[in-house]
Amino acid sequence: MAKNSSGERKADELARCVERKGRRHERSAGNKDRINPWLGLSMFGMIGWSVSIPTLLGLAVGIWLDKRHGGGISWTLTLLFAGVAVGAAIAWHWLRREGGRIGEDGAETEDEETN
Repeated sequence: MAKNSSGERKADELARCVERKGRRHERSAGNKDRINPWLGLSMFGMIGWSVSIPTLLGLAVGIWLDKRHGGGISWTLTLLFAGVAVGAAIAWHWLRREGGRIGEDGAETEDEETN
């Protein structure tokens, strides 16, 4: 008895899906050094430092300016928020760069997904 075209299409889709997942598994097995707990901790630490250093610098400069010049503007609060904003921008930029590198190493192209 001959298969209908719908059954053949489903079998072809299943075969492509299994092949795609097999290639993904082989790539991930080759990237064991990129998938480990230390990588996660180092990324967490890098993000923390990239936010905390500008924040603390803004705080220190703000306190110094308030002591020297005082006035109606609270330089401490202003520069504290500026430090947080700069730190968040640095962390965001770093995450996008690292995420792109990880994506280049392990992601499949659009053509591989659709074929």
